[in-house]
Amino acid sequence: MGKHRRRKSNVQQKRNRREETKKKKVVLFIVIIVAIVGGGFLAKIKFEGDKDKIYTKAEIVESSETSNESKVEEPILDNTGYTALEKDPNADDAISLEKIVRPKSFPVRTDGKKVVYLTFDDGPSTTNTPKILDILKENNIKASFMIMGKNAEKSEESKEILRRTVKEGHAIGNHTYGHDYNYLYPYSGKVRVLNVNNFMADVDKCNQTLKSILGKDFSTRVIRFPGGFTSWRGTDKIKPIMEQKGYASIDWNAETKDSEGKPKNADELFQVCKKDLQILGPNADSVIILMHDTYGKGETVNALQRIIDMFKEKGFEFRTMK
Repeated sequence: MGKHRRRKSNVQQKRNRREETKKKKVVLFIVIIVAIVGGGFLAKIKFEGDKDKIYTKAEIVESSETSNESKVEEPILDNTGYTALEKDPNADDAISLEKIVRPKSFPVRTDGKKVVYLTFDDGPSTTNTPKILDILKENNIKASFMIMGKNAEKSEESKEILRRTVKEGHAIGNHTYGHDYNYLYPYSGKVRVLNVNNFMADVDKCNQTLKSILGKDFSTRVIRFPGGFTSWRGTDKIKPIMEQKGYASIDWNAETKDSEGKPKNADELFQVCKKDLQILGPNADSVIILMHDTYGKGETVNALQRIIDMFKEKGFEFRTMK
């Protein structure tokens, strides 16, 4: 009788444990269902609250990248310090200078000043441009550099020289990308005629090169035609385009002839410049000098200080054009 009761008790305990296990499983199942449904509901609420939010590129990147892996970022280009005309105390308006390069008579200025504009074409070069910049810095004067695009991007050193030119307060002009006469001014019969499309394409290419080196915000209004604006047929067709874009074509009324005729030494270059100034006459008050800072112009470097001294002695102020 005692054994039977104990056996019955054991059976009852097993039944109770089975019932308890079933209850736990049911409760667990209900908890899982509630969690799934509730999670979806909360996610929907969050989505409804956030769906109208405009996410920035930075927020998207931040939310999608949870690791500490390094990110590849595009370089941020901005103007490296090129001063706008209205904020540059050393610069004059290139548009106004365009009209007085070869005046019928002097004086042409209304402020009573005598001004000389030193201009250097075809650079930068790694050989001569730094030396010219050194001389200008020693004399505390600024100049205008007419940049050839393919020389500017020739090497990392040439790019850095262009950046230095800007940082030291000089003006930058567009001298086309390639300076190729056959492309810019192809022959029509026996004369060269400006190809407007080719010329503007080369100007644009030079502009893009300058932006890639100096920054995406860089711009210049100054264009120096290779060989000069007045040297070619058909330039009348490009004038409306340049006016629309706000460009000024700047030639010169004095030079050293450092890229014309036979090679000249420093003294000969100086004498050419001196003679041109004499031809302009004693009332000349706006002088634009053509020189070159490209490769092979070491004698221009050697003549520069004498040219600067001559204009200082005659009471000229050195300014740039923008």
